Amino acid sequence: MTSGIASLVNSGNATTSSSSSSSAAGIANNFSQFLTLLTTQLKNQNPLDPMDTNQFTQQLVQFAGVEQQLKSNDRLDSILAASKSASTASATSYIGKTVTTDGVSAQLQSGSATWTLDPARAAPKAAITISDSKGNVVATQNVALTAGSQAFTWNGKTSAGLTAPAGTYSIKVAAIDATGSNVAVDTSVSGTVTEVDLSGDSPMLLIGTQKVPLSSVQQIGLSTSGA
Repeated sequence: MTSGIASLVNSGNATTSSSSSSSAAGIANNFSQFLTLLTTQLKNQNPLDPMDTNQFTQQLVQFAGVEQQLKSNDRLDSILAASKSASTASATSYIGKTVTTDGVSAQLQSGSATWTLDPARAAPKAAITISDSKGNVVATQNVALTAGSQAFTWNGKTSAGLTAPAGTYSIKVAAIDATGSNVAVDTSVSGTVTEVDLSGDSPMLLIGTQKVPLSSVQQIGLSTSGA
């Protein structure tokens, strides 16, 4: 009889790998069977050789632990669903707004692409490299950067004087100060959110064809596309 009860407990443990609803139903049915078997065992045990008290208590604890674990899983699923719903609602509110995000990629549209550069300190010499979506260098420029945030706009012209096609381009900045020391330069881009991609684990904002995670948003403003 003891082995029968132990196998029933193991059956309860196995239900944790199935769906929440079927697991809950299974644990309820097994619990009723467990109590029936336990009551029968107590009625029919040998008075001269009763069931070990420790074993009896262990069986109860095991089954109660499985039941509590299933309830905890149900609560966690509810919390995750609520969190995802709130994140989705927050993401959709960005549509039509202009956002500034950290990153090196920007869209070349209407013959220009703009980045915001923020050097740690003034850099009289800064080499800027523009690359296309495949990593090919299409343009280079040498500029002087002042301390603080400032805009850098690329006119879409390649080093060969040709007009680059519209698309996503990335920037790389190598800057040095008056003493010849390297200067760190943070880069960010701005654009209007046109769509929200909800197909992944977390929402992604679409600025043109570029996908941006919510966590990278630095500033939010009204759309400047015109009324």
